[in-house]
Amino acid sequence: MTTPSNDSSMTEATEMYLLRIALLSERDDPVPISTLAEELDISPVSANQMCRKLEEKGLVEYQPYKGVNLTLQGEVIALRVLRKRRLWEVFFVDKLGVVPDRAEAVACRFEHVTPDALSEKLAEFLGNPTFSPQRQPIPPRLGGSGKRQMRTLSALATGKRGQIANIVADEMMREFLRSQDVSLGAELKVLAIATNGAMMIEVNGKHLSLSPEIAEAIDVSEVQDPAYSNYTPIDEFIMKVKKITQ
Repeated sequence: MTTPSNDSSMTEATEMYLLRIALLSERDDPVPISTLAEELDISPVSANQMCRKLEEKGLVEYQPYKGVNLTLQGEVIALRVLRKRRLWEVFFVDKLGVVPDRAEAVACRFEHVTPDALSEKLAEFLGNPTFSPQRQPIPPRLGGSGKRQMRTLSALATGKRGQIANIVADEMMREFLRSQDVSLGAELKVLAIATNGAMMIEVNGKHLSLSPEIAEAIDVSEVQDPAYSNYTPIDEFIMKVKKITQ
């Protein structure tokens, strides 16, 4: 019988193994030991020995000749580390102007030394983003609500609201958008859409016209209109009936 691991005793090596297994499992399930070894640039023998240790701690399930899967406890640890990495990526790109590839490399150094409380303060400071600069989902905090589906701003219909999750643009454009309050975490409403795809939006009380290219570069998660937030489905049905009969 395996014994649960103590999160406070997690080493950087352990976290790296769990994180890499989590990422690889998106395409291979279970993750072959040879693939894991190649990703970590170590020998298959070393990877196999480490996976055996992780199994003893209750963090992975080892399947001979097939590979490894994360247990629920292992997945929780991996996603917590991944959350910190991608939050730092957002910080480096959006606040410091670092290019995304470089930001990811630097964030890898911060993910293991950032306390959970600090990472949540970072998330709040950034406006609680849900996607990294490279459009990778940021895992929600432990105990938090699940992620909403992301789409480009250009996909929102007139009258719909969205929260900005990512901006795929160079630093000059990002700086201009920030000056117009178009930044990560901000909520906006689509006021009008031109035939060429240009959009008129409202953000923080301001009206702003965006070209089709900029609208395509802004990722948002759709949010419910406040006017409907307190209505149950039956209330919405009654409202629709009233509109039809007016």
